[in-house]
Formats: sequence, C-alpha cells, structure tokens
Amino acid sequence: MTALRLMEKATIDTSASDLRQSVYELIRRKSFIQKPVTLSSGKYSNHYFDMKPTMLDPVGANILAELIFASLPSSRIDYVGGLELGAVPLIGPIVMLSAHKGRPIPGLIVRKKPKEHGTQRLVEGADDVQGKNVLVVDDVTTTGDSALKSIRALQTAGANVVLIISILDREEGATDLYKREGIAFRPLFRASEFLNQ
Repeated sequence: MTALRLMEKATIDTSASDLRQSVYELIRRKSFIQKPVTLSSGKYSNHYFDMKPTMLDPVGANILAELIFASLPSSRIDYVGGLELGAVPLIGPIVMLSAHKGRPIPGLIVRKKPKEHGTQRLVEGADDVQGKNVLVVDDVTTTGDSALKSIRALQTAGANVVLIISILDREEGATDLYKREGIAFRPLFRASEFLNQ
C-alpha cells in the first residue's frame, strides 16, 4: 500500500505501525544517504540522514505529525517547538493536527541567535513561556547538542521542557545526554534500523 493511500485511510483504519512503516520507507528513499560526510558535530560518518525531503513531503509531513502526536504524554503540553532549522518543518503540521484532534497546541521556534532587529527575540511565537510545558522536536539527534541549545533557551525563559521527540536518533550520545539532563527523550526511529537492513 502506498504512503498516500495510507494517509487517505489513516482516519479510518490505519494502525500506527502501518504509518510508521510507510514513513520508514519514505525516509529510506528520500532521506538516508550512504556516502562519506562531515556531521554538524564535526565527526565523519559514512552515512547521513537529511530529513528535510521527508519532512517537506506532503505525506511525510502528515505521517510524522500523526506519529509525534500519538507519542505525546497525557499531561498538558502548552507549546511544541524547537531550534531552527531542523524543527521548523515539523512544528506547523503538529500544530495543525493538534487543532483537528481537539487538543490544540501552539508552536514556537527557538532561534540560534536573537533577532538583530525588531523584537530581538530568541523564542518566537510565544509571548511568555514562564511555567509552560514545552515539547521540543528535532529532525535528527546525534550528540543531542543542537536540541539542547533550544532546551537551554526555553529553560532560561522559564519553560518546563517535558519531552524531546526526534524523528531519528543516530545513537551517538543524545540518549545519555538527555538522561543526564533529566528530560524524557523519544526518537521515532534509530539509525540502526536503517543500517542493519
């Protein structure tokens, strides 16, 4: 069954495992690259996950939003956000889906550095996150440092980061980092699922 057909049936009878398999195949086809690269951490690798083609695919965006929404804790989430640029393509679809599911969650974006004009904000989309529960999303986690930048900015602004959800964990330290930070971490996929096939 094609990914598009799965999305058409999603509201009727498609299981989360079918959706997960469909987006797994999309990631394998559009986002998994096997060639030598330098990662943002400075490390060398013989494979790379560029999630933008999957996140910006209409079917991919819908399925990823569904899977992330299904992973939310039952406790209140006041905002969903993350660091530019990796989190940005995820935030809009999740916000839209949350409204359709009757559990509206507004979005926010954490800049890598404050705007140099206008409001000069570091956190965009929310006037005040003091005491608010925030879900942080990320496209790919390696060491976890990128998402940690957004976490630090949100914590400095007074937010409670309750969960980090990443599309894919490269399994190179992020799990341990977030455990030390005391923040729950749920990747939708792990690199080994693609490398061991």
